[in-house]
Amino acid sequence: MAKGKLRKKMDKLEDALQGHVGPHQRRLLDSELDHLDFLDLKIGKLDNDIAERLQPYQHILEQMDTVDDIGQRAAEEILAEIGPDVVSRFPNAHHLASWAKVCPGNNESAGKHRSGKTGHGNNWLRSVLVEISWSAVRVKDGYFSGLYHRLAPRRGKKRAIVAVAHSILVTIYCMLKNGTVYQDLGAHSHDLLNPQRVIHRAINRIEGLGYKVTLQAAGSASALAPPH
Repeated sequence: MAKGKLRKKMDKLEDALQGHVGPHQRRLLDSELDHLDFLDLKIGKLDNDIAERLQPYQHILEQMDTVDDIGQRAAEEILAEIGPDVVSRFPNAHHLASWAKVCPGNNESAGKHRSGKTGHGNNWLRSVLVEISWSAVRVKDGYFSGLYHRLAPRRGKKRAIVAVAHSILVTIYCMLKNGTVYQDLGAHSHDLLNPQRVIHRAINRIEGLGYKVTLQAAGSASALAPPH
């Protein structure tokens, strides 16, 4: 059952398993197992109660479940915080994101950078959105993954993940407002918004290595002159 780095420590694991379990330890283990069974039973009852109460909003849960790494439990938590009438409560997605405090701040004046903290907001909603975001950015070639890897080098990992959480919440609002499901635009959709900026950044990086870039029309590769 050892996984990851523990596979290299099999000898130490075997030594750690050597020992004796006396009557006292057996009673303690038996008590802990009974307690776990009790907790599982209570959690099961609460799950059934939650499912029964959210049955009228099952279509909303199914909508949210189409977003990368939003499962049934996460969808239930989000719905419990924002409510089923989110469109009537918030005039647009940005009002909702501001209320949830998942808008990365950018406080700059006269060339001076000040704190751009997002604030506390709804801790329960923020927590589940951040948890979803860390899973969503691991989806290969996904929209949220592309957003994260585009922002993380410039803004840092924490601010980038808050930006992903903001994007996920905005996506949920638009889905609920328009009655649609999630369609992943792909990791490179951000590049299509401003292709000239992407080209300019790529040329600067290549020329920084000592090459001269000559762009050619589509259908032929860019020419790279030897480094100086």
